[in-house]
Amino acid sequence: RALVFIDTLHPIFEGRGFRWTDIEINESDTFEYGSSSSGEGAANWQRSPFFAMLERGHGEMRIDLERPRSSDFSMVGDLAGKGHKDCVLFIHRFGDTEIIGDMDCVYSYWLMRDSCGFDAAERLEALRELVPLLGLAVKACALTRVARTLGHVYLGRDAAERVLHGRISRGVADRINAVLWYSDLRGFTAISEAMPPAELIPFLNDYADAAIGAIHDAGGDVLKLIGDGVLAIFNPDDMVLARQEALRAEHEFRKAIRDINQRRSGANRLITTAYVSLHVGEVFYGNIGSDERLDFTVVGPAVNEVSRIAAMCNSVDRELLVSSTFLAGLDPAGRDHFVSTGRFALRGIGRAQDLFTLDPEIRTTPPRAERYDRYLSRAFASDTGV
Repeated sequence: RALVFIDTLHPIFEGRGFRWTDIEINESDTFEYGSSSSGEGAANWQRSPFFAMLERGHGEMRIDLERPRSSDFSMVGDLAGKGHKDCVLFIHRFGDTEIIGDMDCVYSYWLMRDSCGFDAAERLEALRELVPLLGLAVKACALTRVARTLGHVYLGRDAAERVLHGRISRGVADRINAVLWYSDLRGFTAISEAMPPAELIPFLNDYADAAIGAIHDAGGDVLKLIGDGVLAIFNPDDMVLARQEALRAEHEFRKAIRDINQRRSGANRLITTAYVSLHVGEVFYGNIGSDERLDFTVVGPAVNEVSRIAAMCNSVDRELLVSSTFLAGLDPAGRDHFVSTGRFALRGIGRAQDLFTLDPEIRTTPPRAERYDRYLSRAFASDTGV
């Protein structure tokens, strides 16, 4: 049996590990592990032989599992109980200039059931020669995953994949048609002034998590977090489907907000809701900036328009506004759920816009709400091939 693991740079997981065994077991070949800096994770880590090796500056340790001592580490009894006889552990370190996050070394242990253990046929020498090479391979793969993870987290999933595939030259942009989402929090300026500073980031995180989760689950990509604002696109080949995805994301966002507000109210914390605007237009999607600092995003008149439409939500007292361009491309069953709010001149936009919102009865009347929910569910089923 063997286990190899390496720390990483990830907003949730501390690292990733790999298992191998010569018998069938009910364990996955790969796994992620959480923080070892506090709680049960820290206690388990401090009882491990790897922790002792780091403390003592050792790169190798051997444990005789046939004669475990009572002072041995917590894992020893379990390994011996499974019939293993001999255990060798390694820590292979990287140079200081190669460290990314906490990825400063590769950890591994190797087990034998053979009574001769690692004494037979120069097995230990073979491991000493081969494991460093394996460690380099693991590190190389881990760095690729780190690059992809950081790209997804900071750029968005689709933008990150484009960058990783070489779209990194300034001025290189694709002209695409996309559904644009812009959302921001209602009354955020007043809330932020009334809120203790230490509570501001958790407040933003609660509602941003709801928006980003809903957008991603529906198939969209978040491109920007601008204070309390979220800019996202939905860009499948089928633009009717893109519109339906955006509506499904907005619908799930509302459900998540209700859950957040219920939880925060129970803890006597400030709550809010969100304004969402949806628009469709042609945009440039790519690298904008200087040679030293680029941003992979969307630009164009349609981006300005969707943010101005969001600003109108407060004026007309509606949580969702969609443009006439968005509504016109929706299927008839979808259009049936919307009503006009009027025609408005948008700040900085040369022409007035007809804006629409969900029929208020959808938010207040259970039969209408169920009908809208069924519409979105059918759209989802068609999207996923169910």
